[in-house]
Amino acid sequence: MEELMLTPVNPPEDMDAIGLMDDTHSSERIFIQANTIRATLHEIKSQHVIPVFLKDNECAISHGDFIETVMDIVSRSYYGEQILRPSVRLSHPIKGRVPDAKDKPVSQLQEWEKTVYYERMMFVIEIPSITDDIDGNPVTFTVGGVKSYSQDNLYNRKGADEHFKVFAGFQNRVCTNLSVWSDGLAADIRVKTPEQLRNAILNLLLSFNPVDQIHWMRSLVEYSLSEKQFAQLIGRCRMYQYLPQKEKEGIEQLLFGDQQIGTVCRDYYRDNSFCRTSDRDINLWKLYNLFTGANKTTYIDQFLERSVSASRLVEGIRDSLSNTRSSWFLN
Repeated sequence: MEELMLTPVNPPEDMDAIGLMDDTHSSERIFIQANTIRATLHEIKSQHVIPVFLKDNECAISHGDFIETVMDIVSRSYYGEQILRPSVRLSHPIKGRVPDAKDKPVSQLQEWEKTVYYERMMFVIEIPSITDDIDGNPVTFTVGGVKSYSQDNLYNRKGADEHFKVFAGFQNRVCTNLSVWSDGLAADIRVKTPEQLRNAILNLLLSFNPVDQIHWMRSLVEYSLSEKQFAQLIGRCRMYQYLPQKEKEGIEQLLFGDQQIGTVCRDYYRDNSFCRTSDRDINLWKLYNLFTGANKTTYIDQFLERSVSASRLVEGIRDSLSNTRSSWFLN
């Protein structure tokens, strides 16, 4: 894959004329599973109410506006590339009803009398024309974001900080696992206006180098863990959460709990694509995908941070195997 340059251009105003495909060509493969439902941008914009700041009734930046802002920036930054429509997942519905229906039993409510918006939303925009192959797995460049209204103080006035997360990384087309590392994540975007949000998204894309991440992912294929080393890693992962805080200093932060670690251990034996080999070794690319696969059961608001945690953990193991630095998880 040649080095990619993010140079803003002046494309036509008609977004459908610059590579965005219709809804039948969106990425419908599930990238997150835990407690989420599928939605389309059209449903969000036409059927969901927009939360407001309670003290002045001014609208917060909606899920739909957030998605459309990222879509516009991606379309302009990658003008000429094939870009799929966003795949969107929602969780934590906030339900309501119109005033005229306030005394009706739930069973008698008409659809037009119900209101809803979802507290948490995550979406991905896949760019399949920017792709590479890692150990037989095609990976495609992906940009997306997370919005959770639980982080905003909606009891305030418009002008209070609104929080967003934006990421750029790669999706493994074999299993839909997302690969996100720290250079591709802006996890604490705080803005007061849509223009500030737009600038934050553009800054992330301009600073992110997808070629660097491809090189990092390729390097994982070159290193392997024996069954004994894997067993030590799993044991250390389970021990990590109980370490005294002082002893955690200098150790790669691990955000995976016992349930996810158990999934990694199970799939070491059972996953059709990423299980151990016949000699019981597992290369770090497969190990990394066991962790990113386990991450699919994470709630939306923790998903990206755990993605980065998986990357840092495996990077530390790689460095330990190459004698660049030691890793507590193996030593």
